[in-house]
Amino acid sequence: MDKFVLIIAMVNTGFTELVMDAARSEGAYGGTVVHARGTGNKEMEKRFGIIITPDKEMVLIVVNDKISDKVLKAIYEKAGLQTKGQGIAFSLPVEDVVGLKFEHYVVDEDKKKKKEAESKEEKASKETK
Repeated sequence: MDKFVLIIAMVNTGFTELVMDAARSEGAYGGTVVHARGTGNKEMEKRFGIIITPDKEMVLIVVNDKISDKVLKAIYEKAGLQTKGQGIAFSLPVEDVVGLKFEHYVVDEDKKKKKEAESKEEKASKETK
């Protein structure tokens, strides 16, 4: 049985598309955006060397745990603290999921792995000739 993860990304208002583009690039299909307000203070700004804006958007994305690390890494690279989005992201395990179908991900990922393996075998056989 597949396991799922909830990825929560918090970015400055107006930068949710950076998060979603990054997540989609690694296999996520969609997310939910919730308006949020941060409580950062001057001490945090000094400590992290960034200006903390209070208006945030929180992006909630449920993904198969097989791709969660890749999705988190992509979000960090495209919308992390060193970008204009100044985002942070983390994940939480999900106990149960209803109303979502992820079967196509597993099939697509298996096909991709099989194709990559065949390509490597083909390349190896060409090199030995």
